[in-house]
Amino acid sequence: MKEFCFSIFIVILLFSCSGDDGAAPIGESELPESPIETPTEEEEDDDTEEVEDETPVDISDEELLDFTQKETFKYFWDYAQTESGCARERFHPNEPLNDPNTVTIGGTGFGLMAIIVGVERGFISRSDATGRLTKMLDFLDNADRFHGAWPHWLDGTTGKVRPFSEKDNGADLVETAFLAQGLICIQEYFKNGTEEEQLISQEAEALWTGVEWNWFTQNQNTLYWHWNPDFGFDIGLELKGYNEVLITYVMAAASENFGIGKQVYDNGWASNGSIVSSATAYGLPLWVDHAGNAPKGGPLFWAHYSYLGLNPNGLSDAYNNYWDVNVNHSKINYNYCVENPKKFADYGEDCWGLTASYSRNTDGSLGYNAHSPSNDTGIISPTAAISSIPYTPTESLNALRYFYSHKDKLVGPAGFYDAFSPEHDFWVAEAYLAIDQGPIIIMIENHRSGLLWNLFMQNPSIQKGLDALGFTYSI
Repeated sequence: MKEFCFSIFIVILLFSCSGDDGAAPIGESELPESPIETPTEEEEDDDTEEVEDETPVDISDEELLDFTQKETFKYFWDYAQTESGCARERFHPNEPLNDPNTVTIGGTGFGLMAIIVGVERGFISRSDATGRLTKMLDFLDNADRFHGAWPHWLDGTTGKVRPFSEKDNGADLVETAFLAQGLICIQEYFKNGTEEEQLISQEAEALWTGVEWNWFTQNQNTLYWHWNPDFGFDIGLELKGYNEVLITYVMAAASENFGIGKQVYDNGWASNGSIVSSATAYGLPLWVDHAGNAPKGGPLFWAHYSYLGLNPNGLSDAYNNYWDVNVNHSKINYNYCVENPKKFADYGEDCWGLTASYSRNTDGSLGYNAHSPSNDTGIISPTAAISSIPYTPTESLNALRYFYSHKDKLVGPAGFYDAFSPEHDFWVAEAYLAIDQGPIIIMIENHRSGLLWNLFMQNPSIQKGLDALGFTYSI
């Protein structure tokens, strides 16, 4: 069943690459100019472009992290959907009319957290943040919901559901959980602020607590991913690990009025213990069953999405220590790229990271793929290595320096482009996805200050939910 779930997930992600005409995004950057170095006259006269790219980068680690966060933040601030202020599913700088009005619910949750980082890092003022957040939360409050849960996609101009696939035109509980993770961070960040900020905090709380999490069990000891008014639970995907959906069970257990019990978690997420794996790679235990991806692990977003707010440091249940799970997942991904069994160009200690992202089709066109050691097509996704920085700080910084050394190709108007392939003449996917940009800015901040982890974990409802599921955790 788990392999089936993952294969269906990839199919629906492939669907996400369709286009849609409409109005332009919010527009040119409202942030100060970014500190991208301009070449000297001597450098401009040098016609050996590749040699210049490989020149050591004279920038400190802190400056490099500042640069990456600030540029990535633009995705959620400058290029948000105009009417709602929420995160667009995608942004193609060379095609401004490519789907500007499709709002992604999970990506919007990431965007809420990114705005907090923007305030803390001085990219925007607190008052600017409250204005944008009021618009976003009001939109979410009035948008289509199904038993309290949002769909995967909304029309940012109307708040109406946009189908993600034929039968996926209703509630998406996983995307809703990603949004709820961000809402809790907003709730905690603004709860002791001005009167306006406290209203934002209260609205954020009301939104996530209105989700009828337990209704999505169908009275079974598991959670189900989708429901819609036309097809009900026909898609039939149970939320079973190991993948990106752990946060959904935590949110469901945290709900005061619509909570789930531990038996739902044990049977659903943990499959009554069969989530545990004895697989190893490069001398490292994988710890969990990455369905269809053992022994070298699935795409790295599995180590990111559930842990943007949920702190994996010290996070253990009856089955696993999730810090160990994520560290080894990241290190195995890194070691695979260093080994480079397919002999792809540039793979190595400073060029690594396989995850779901835009990809290169065989004809050179833009596609989508869930890259992993078991599905390696020569595509490196910057979000993979960068967002693993809490788990692999040295390896991730080395990768970030490599990406930055090729900034003339890899940096666009909203940070590092989504994917590239040195193997194919340094092909670059000059496009962005919200679900890839969000983890970059958030996980860098968690590495630097623990900001989002601290906000999420201090929430009393989250602590109560973790206690109910039998977790030990750090606050």
